[in-house]
Amino acid sequence: MTLDVYGVGNTLVDIQVQVSDSLLESLGFAKGMMTLVDHETQQRVLAALGELPRNQCAGGSAANTILGVAGLGGSTAYAGKVGDDPLGHFCLQDMRDNQVTVDIPFSDGPTGTCVVLITDDAQRTMLTFLGVSADVGPDDVDPQLLGRSQAVYVEGYLFSADTPREAAYRAVQLAADSDALLALTVSDAFLVDLYRNEFLELARGPVELLFCNEDEARSLLELDDTAECARQLGQWVPRVAVTLGADGALLVEDGQLTRMPGVAAQAIDTTGAGDMFAAGVLYGLTNGLSFEQSARLAHHAAARIVSQLGARLAEPIAPDEVLRWAGGQTPS
Repeated sequence: MTLDVYGVGNTLVDIQVQVSDSLLESLGFAKGMMTLVDHETQQRVLAALGELPRNQCAGGSAANTILGVAGLGGSTAYAGKVGDDPLGHFCLQDMRDNQVTVDIPFSDGPTGTCVVLITDDAQRTMLTFLGVSADVGPDDVDPQLLGRSQAVYVEGYLFSADTPREAAYRAVQLAADSDALLALTVSDAFLVDLYRNEFLELARGPVELLFCNEDEARSLLELDDTAECARQLGQWVPRVAVTLGADGALLVEDGQLTRMPGVAAQAIDTTGAGDMFAAGVLYGLTNGLSFEQSARLAHHAAARIVSQLGARLAEPIAPDEVLRWAGGQTPS
């Protein structure tokens, strides 16, 4: 059976908690940023949250996108690493319950977590403990599942350590061997500052679909003009999507720049908006939609995500709604 998208990334359990600004300030983390923390710090934060209501689900950037594709009706598989602990067992079962093919052996050590602190202004502050997900490597990438996939999606967070980087490049090579569409998200502007040359080399080479937000695009090209960044990236990559938050996205296909307006939403939690946008584009491109139709679908899906708590669609999207979001063309 052909799969739509195969994802490779850090496998985490997301724990979302709505907090006050004063509580966030007392914890001492920069608002709206992602911070890598150790296990002890993560446990201290969870203890400080006390009995506040929590929403828990399988997560990580690429995992959110793969689950998003599945929620739109796509067929997906995923590579990552979890620990042989309650969170690890929960994570795999959660993905399988949401129709993701995942065959990850349990590893010694704790499952990674991402505590997402959400304030009243819908800003999310993420504290990430990678756990055993930091050890995902090339042997965790399944050549058979990847070879059956129309598209391969690699998250930029993998490039922050040697062994995950090897997993990313293994996926890149296998995608080239199988003629699958290779998609990359650079994931975070701080990563671009560290690995700019590596990302640019991939953009100039095998990557066929590149996702980044405007801050990441500016950092990548070291320019202030977001549209010019998109144009330059589009000289190397056949398809580029630069997201602009509520203002939509800049799309470049075969060198042609298009501004795609966003979809209005009452934002509650912006966690996973970019991941869901990528899911919409990947679902569309692997199901017969044009790049612009796929981006239109992606904006509607992202708007749905920010209007709820958490990075997961509260329920799968019905096929007729997918069609309306995309603009009327029936996916094949």
